[in-house]
Amino acid sequence: MFPRLLLMLLCLLPVASIGATEAPATRTIVLVRHGYYLPDAKADPKLGPHLAPIGVAQAHLAGARLAALPERFDAMYVSPVQRARDTAAVIAGDFPGRHFEVVDDLAECTPPTRRTEVTADEKPADLAACARQFDRLFADYFKPAHGHAQTELMVCHGNVIRNMVVRALGVDSKAWLEMSVGNASITRILVEADGRFKVISVGDVGHIPPSLRTGATGDAERSLAIPALP
Repeated sequence: MFPRLLLMLLCLLPVASIGATEAPATRTIVLVRHGYYLPDAKADPKLGPHLAPIGVAQAHLAGARLAALPERFDAMYVSPVQRARDTAAVIAGDFPGRHFEVVDDLAECTPPTRRTEVTADEKPADLAACARQFDRLFADYFKPAHGHAQTELMVCHGNVIRNMVVRALGVDSKAWLEMSVGNASITRILVEADGRFKVISVGDVGHIPPSLRTGATGDAERSLAIPALP
């Protein structure tokens, strides 16, 4: 009886040890801001409006850029908010057969900032709730992978992206409003195997022609509407 029990235990040891000894690996997180949208009083108050036509065009350009990257995305996540879901739906056309997972903590909100004039009308409880949301997001997703390097895509919002960048840099989390990221821009953050961070790019819009860029400081308001004939 004892030899048989010992043999069974020895057979189980390699399986247990494989999971226990998976080495930490790098994780690259690619964050895409949603495309341009216009306010819509008829939109669902929680989900917000759909993309405007120019936002759809921006999302197509972002999708083509992402599909051309040498990496394969191990996971694809999206905010529950409509403008982000629309952007992800367009991008998905360049990734047939792939699926976006909705992550509630990717939703847009406003955390505390140095520029108190911007948040003067915000309720302190809402600011604190947003900070806790971003705490969870950073803790859950911005950490080393296990076993092999991974690359993940997140389609979300400007406040989310900027807050993740300042956290990765290890600077004051209230400094997020001191940067600007355009619609359908691409931000890349690398998490090293030892837990250190490298911000590779922030708000990259090289895939979007200047005439279609919106959402960043200095960008003009634009439309795909046909102008009047001079």
